[in-house]
Amino acid sequence: MNESTESKARSFTVIGIALAMFLGALDQTIVATAMPKVVAELHGLERFTWVTTAYLLVSTLLVPIYGKLSDIVSRRILEIASVLVFLLGSALCGIAGEWGSLPLIGDGMNQLILFRGIQGLGSAGLFALAFIIVSDLYPPRDRGKISGVFGAVFGLASILGPLVGGFLTDNAGSWLPGVSGWRWVFYVNVPIGAVALWFLITKMPHYHPKDDSHEFDFLSALLMLGAFSPLIFALQLDKTQYPWDGLIVLSLLGVSALLMTLWVLHSLKARHPILDLRLFTNKVFAWSSVATFFFGGGFMAIIIFLPIYMVFAQGVSATSAGVSIIPLSMGSVLGSIATGNLITKVGKYKGFMVFGAIVSIGAFVLMSGLSVQTPFWLVVLFMFIAGLGFGPSQSIFALASQNAVEPRKIGQATSAIQFNRQIGSVVFAAVLGVVFNNTLVTALPKHGVDISQAPGGQSSSLGDGPEDIRAAIVAGFDSMILRFDRLFTLRGDEAKAALDAILADPALPADYKAKLKDGTPSMRIDASFDALFSAIEKGDRAGLARLLDPKALDADGRPGIGANMPAFVVPMLLDLASAPAALRQARLPAVRAEIESQKAGIEDAASAAASKAVHDALETAKVTVADKTVAGMKASFADGVARVWFYGIFLMVALFLAVLMIPSLKLKGRADAAPGPEAAI
Repeated sequence: MNESTESKARSFTVIGIALAMFLGALDQTIVATAMPKVVAELHGLERFTWVTTAYLLVSTLLVPIYGKLSDIVSRRILEIASVLVFLLGSALCGIAGEWGSLPLIGDGMNQLILFRGIQGLGSAGLFALAFIIVSDLYPPRDRGKISGVFGAVFGLASILGPLVGGFLTDNAGSWLPGVSGWRWVFYVNVPIGAVALWFLITKMPHYHPKDDSHEFDFLSALLMLGAFSPLIFALQLDKTQYPWDGLIVLSLLGVSALLMTLWVLHSLKARHPILDLRLFTNKVFAWSSVATFFFGGGFMAIIIFLPIYMVFAQGVSATSAGVSIIPLSMGSVLGSIATGNLITKVGKYKGFMVFGAIVSIGAFVLMSGLSVQTPFWLVVLFMFIAGLGFGPSQSIFALASQNAVEPRKIGQATSAIQFNRQIGSVVFAAVLGVVFNNTLVTALPKHGVDISQAPGGQSSSLGDGPEDIRAAIVAGFDSMILRFDRLFTLRGDEAKAALDAILADPALPADYKAKLKDGTPSMRIDASFDALFSAIEKGDRAGLARLLDPKALDADGRPGIGANMPAFVVPMLLDLASAPAALRQARLPAVRAEIESQKAGIEDAASAAASKAVHDALETAKVTVADKTVAGMKASFADGVARVWFYGIFLMVALFLAVLMIPSLKLKGRADAAPGPEAAI
């Protein structure tokens, strides 16, 4: 193979690998936007988190296994197989639930979870093998610019994922009758993957691995899977249902610790472990592993909590929140490409590591000061700065490790760097989630938020978002207003039943319950009329005068029956109360009948007045409570995210300290690089 032909083959191979990596990176963000529609169609709300967990678990755990395999078998075959498995998983995800429940698997949601695991099986290879194969194609110094391109692929995928996912979910359903739009989120992988396969099958050289032992330690692989599976599983569990100190989580962590100890002991003695732990005696690899662990945590602190801040603190839509990630991705793409080309030019890497770490620290310092009042343009600026800091770190640690380890262990070293980053993402996503939740629990009462006590709040949760909760509170107040309007039109037993139901409602504010403790206006007027007749019967002129006083107020502070009693009736009743008992008894039935004819009008007038007063008060309270609750929620979520990003400063400081410990080795060029794997002609 002449130099020109080999150069073209290398370039075409990089295109194929970049396309394959793009698929894997895109799939991490594109699926999230489709999940609401998936849940609605497949009816699996209680299992929707498993769709992500299955993919994450498999794609994380198999990275080291792919790394080891790449050292002992053909990397070309592995890469092609990874793409094929990923495409198979994508196609299966697209048809999940199309034919109803399947034997052994179950309904469509179970099918999707299983098929996402198959996707993860292929995805692990796409990520693990990309940087490993580049080590076959180019010497370390020339890998810088290629690594920059791969970093840009990640950034581009994070930009396009939410946008493409939303577009396909909302619009692709009209492309083929009977095919839901969310299914195209998976089908779209097939044509892109087909192009990647064409490049890999027709253009990628056949490289022979350096490690010719061809030995695979299955016990090491099983122990590693057994050690990290329960760890990742425990970290991914919903802690509201499975608390940290619960039996299930503690058992999973205990099993993980036991198997991890056995895995380490076995790996130290085995001849060909999945990950040769003796690699950690190499300072470049060891400290790069530490740095990527903290890098993964810091990166997830932004990816997870930026949308939360935008939706719940800034109050923007989910689509706008997705758009807010674009500046982060643009900064990352720019930082990755620029750094990669500069590394190739100068032949050194440590200065760029230090630069990225310092910028990342500065970005988190700025982000930790964000609040509800922070303007959107400032958020965009901070995200761009964060991207500039993270961009150089996307691939530079793998490059440094490849340059430092012996060629026959490049696969293990490269995959271990990727694995450490993903483990860091999982671990710190869980830890920072605890920080966020604890801060939120403290911040909500501080800002006067108690959703459960607001009308309509019982049907809501903090995850619904400020504007959704505002709508729920408004609907709750509107429903209460209707109930009061109906209550004031009822009489007798119907009114009593309706009143009992309202008083038993925990959402009704205590001050309204206090006003109704003596009944509705019609009930109180009934009681007043009973008291009036009783006073006449007893000859209690003084008590009767108090009842008929037009200035007397009822329990709500409104005029009593005296204000509504015809003026000519009052002296007649007072005279009757002063009359002898026999005369009172004789005349009382006729007087009662006359007064009873006036009662309905008095009740209607009092009820209408009370209804208007309550209606006006609830309309005012509706706006006040909704505004206060939403404002308090936004401030509380801003506090929670700011606290997470404050701790992100320490993650980046740890990254910076690890970077300082990495030896600065010269990147090998074509002239001084160790001979690479031999290409088959």
